[in-house]
Amino acid sequence: MFSKKEEKITYTVEKCMSCNTMVKRKFKTGDFLFKETSECQSCKGKILIEKIFAETIKA
Repeated sequence: MFSKKEEKITYTVEKCMSCNTMVKRKFKTGDFLFKETSECQSCKGKILIEKIFAETIKA
């Protein structure tokens, strides 16, 4: 009867290879799995993209 609008938001999960710290953030154009993105603030290790996924939001 009424149509529910669904919106998908894509996220990227980054993980430090040394201390295993994980951070979830919104997807940015150019993200791909195993891309080295930055240096860990805690231990100065390499941070790689571990997961890319979408969540459905009902509006």
